[in-house]
Amino acid sequence: MLRNRRNRFFSPPLFIQRHEFVIEFVKASRPRTLLDLGCSECSLLRKLRFHRHGLEVLAGVDIDGTAIRQNMYALAPLMTEYLQPSARPLTIQLYQGSITETEPCTKGFDLITCMEVMEHLHLWELGRFSDVLFEHMEPRTVIISTPNSDFNPLFPGLTGFRHKDHKFEWTRAQFQAWADGVCRRYGYSVEFTGVGEAPGDTRDVGFCSQVGVFHKVDGDLNAQMNNMEQEPIVYQLLYRVVYPSLCDNNIFQRTVISEALYRAEKLKTEWLKAQEGEQYDFTTSEHMLPAAELYRQGSLVCVPLISVWAASTVRALCRNIQHLRATLQVDLRIQLDADREAIMLPDDYEEEEEETDEDGKAECVPLSVNDNVIEDWESEL
Repeated sequence: MLRNRRNRFFSPPLFIQRHEFVIEFVKASRPRTLLDLGCSECSLLRKLRFHRHGLEVLAGVDIDGTAIRQNMYALAPLMTEYLQPSARPLTIQLYQGSITETEPCTKGFDLITCMEVMEHLHLWELGRFSDVLFEHMEPRTVIISTPNSDFNPLFPGLTGFRHKDHKFEWTRAQFQAWADGVCRRYGYSVEFTGVGEAPGDTRDVGFCSQVGVFHKVDGDLNAQMNNMEQEPIVYQLLYRVVYPSLCDNNIFQRTVISEALYRAEKLKTEWLKAQEGEQYDFTTSEHMLPAAELYRQGSLVCVPLISVWAASTVRALCRNIQHLRATLQVDLRIQLDADREAIMLPDDYEEEEEETDEDGKAECVPLSVNDNVIEDWESEL
């Protein structure tokens, strides 16, 4: 009930504001790898896969394996991911484990998020949590959010903590004192902010969720990566998926061929219409005016590669015509001319005419009727 009241208290709801804070940070700092501690229902990860901004690895860990299993398939690639693969790869991995235990796979991340999680730990566990996060994992950046107890009096009817599982809730002074101690011990700096502004003249209590953004100051961030294989693996990998991307050579080749054939067929259709005397304005087409004229070679229509490459979708895939040619010529479905300067496509109009002629030459054979056969309509019914 309290959560519903808090959601009505803020617009958009507070959890969405926390997600948007992380998304905006990712957009600005462009980390390549991100680990979400206490990922639970994977709601943040589900949003981040649509707001990658350079992210290539998304990982999550939670002690509740059931929560992960119930939500992990929502992170599977959509059909559009296969139809329009992204330029960069994306791997998503979900683990069951405790954030107070050291685990080799959690080392070396660019960004670690820990949103509304630390208050679920006992106070005596915070020392271990700090060691694991800032010394063992040693990410470049950490974003931690936790309830601001200074804000609690503004919630009508709230007594005690905001959630029954919270072991503590800190004031701004308490959170900042802990964060400053972490920075001195592990070599980080911290900036304080938050989400969920108080209304009107009560803003002196601070944000509803206080946020600390920690940045590694110095040291070799990858120094401990070399010892990963020497440490025991304690987390259980529950889910792993690799999204289709153009970094996969097979996917790249299929995408180029699909785009090139679409462009070539479109140009062929437009050119054939013009040959039949149909008025067609190339300048208003979704394609630009071809860079080279199409031509016939026997019953085939030849579409110059320069015209195919003129499409923005093809240029985005192939850096030049040579790259396009090299990709096309290894596929048996593509027929290039002798000089490998044009795609050769069948003239569909001529094929239709040939089929019509053949149909016209077909003999009409009368059906023989057996007079001795007596139809029994009643038995048919």
